[in-house]
Amino acid sequence: MIQSNTITKELDVYAIRQQFPALNRQVKGQPLVYFDNAATTQKPQVVIDALVDYYTNYNANVHRGIHTLAEEATAAFEASRDAARQFINAASREEIIFTRGTTEGINLVAFTWGRKNIKAGDEIIITEMEHHSNIVPWQLLCEEKGATLRVIPQLNGELLLDEYKKLLSSRTKLVSVVHVSNALGTVNPVEEIIKLAHQAGALVMIDGAQSSVHLDIDVQAMDCDFFAFSSHKVYGPTGIGVLYGKKHILEAMPPFQGGGEMIKEVSMLKTTFNDLPYKFEAGTPNIGDAVVLKAALDYVSKVGKEKIRNHEKELLAYATEQVQQIPGIRIIGSAAEKVSVLSFVIDKVHPQDIGILLDNRGIAVRTGHHCAQPLMFCFGIPGTIRASFAMYNTKEEVDKLIVGLQKALKMLL
Repeated sequence: MIQSNTITKELDVYAIRQQFPALNRQVKGQPLVYFDNAATTQKPQVVIDALVDYYTNYNANVHRGIHTLAEEATAAFEASRDAARQFINAASREEIIFTRGTTEGINLVAFTWGRKNIKAGDEIIITEMEHHSNIVPWQLLCEEKGATLRVIPQLNGELLLDEYKKLLSSRTKLVSVVHVSNALGTVNPVEEIIKLAHQAGALVMIDGAQSSVHLDIDVQAMDCDFFAFSSHKVYGPTGIGVLYGKKHILEAMPPFQGGGEMIKEVSMLKTTFNDLPYKFEAGTPNIGDAVVLKAALDYVSKVGKEKIRNHEKELLAYATEQVQQIPGIRIIGSAAEKVSVLSFVIDKVHPQDIGILLDNRGIAVRTGHHCAQPLMFCFGIPGTIRASFAMYNTKEEVDKLIVGLQKALKMLL
């Protein structure tokens, strides 16, 4: 273990930590060690300030008002859309739809594109490592339409692409895959997956909930048809997310919900719908959190994804090495390409017991199936202990995790 404070050459972690107020608190009388970043990230002061500023100074509904506050709120709301477009390199702002998060983005595609285009006998392909949010919507759609859900298998946390190729056929209409596994940290080869799907005539949906904070996202280079991510995984607020879709596909899709903002004209006989992206944004949106999304994305871009990624890679390597030295621990998922997620089990010990004992030492990890029950079934386990690292985590905190695990095992075994 390291004996002194170390600052990663490319990233001043300790300066960054000062920008996150939650990291200064104590839990059970111990300084907080927050290793639950795959569930949600903590928020920098600039994001918190931006939310307070909105509600303090220009809280108003957007788009239809002509008074000053409404114009200011609308400008900030649309500036966030532009920031999101730039963050994932979409071709136009019309391709950026605000949602409540990744889950709603996937459901929007299933309920609109899916219900219009999927028919009996069609097939949709997902993977064994999907979050429930990228399983259940397609199950519901297939049950309704008489379609079939196919699954790409994995081995030790890596997708078996040869098996994927066998699944593709003229019946395949959509391939929906997770970019980065929330349970394992695996980075899936989405570019190859997309290319093969397109060759078969299928569209592709990418779940970017975990990848958006770690990887450089370029939806045009990736050539995906849909991409969804959540603000709260990228140091922003909860309750707001983004769905990207290629413009010509979105234009051909029916609306998701009916109400205000998604209309052009309404009569008792007929309604005409608004242009993109507003066709999919019915009702008063989550304005405050949408506005603040820009502050979060700007913050990540200013720090620099490459610097963040290098630091997190260093943490993952260090934590993996240290955890492997503890007898009885088995790491789940050994993909060659991973982000900063370390998922493991301990012989004869329930993950929840470890989680409770670590929390008593101020260490926050996630235990359970991580909304990936089918994946856990593949590994023959009920769940894992998951430590997930962010830009503000340190090797000293990893050392505390290792000590906490050692002491917990002395109590339990």
